[in-house]
Amino acid sequence: MVFSLFLQVQLIQDIPQFSLKKGSIGTIVEYYPMAESKEAGYSVEGLIYQDTVEVSEPQITIAIVKQRLQKVGSLA
Repeated sequence: MVFSLFLQVQLIQDIPQFSLKKGSIGTIVEYYPMAESKEAGYSVEGLIYQDTVEVSEPQITIAIVKQRLQKVGSLA
């Protein structure tokens, strides 16, 4: 599966060399296609402050962001 640019993704495994934990969310800013025998790569922004992290396709999945609904009171 090829993820599109600017898609929010979530890590599905830890990346110890950057102290990143499974579940961290970032945004794809670059795609690196590879030959059929190799995995595609991505640059993900937002995992580390003011930097990008290069990850392989099996390390990420589409982020499902839960929104909290707030009850709005009436304007009486």
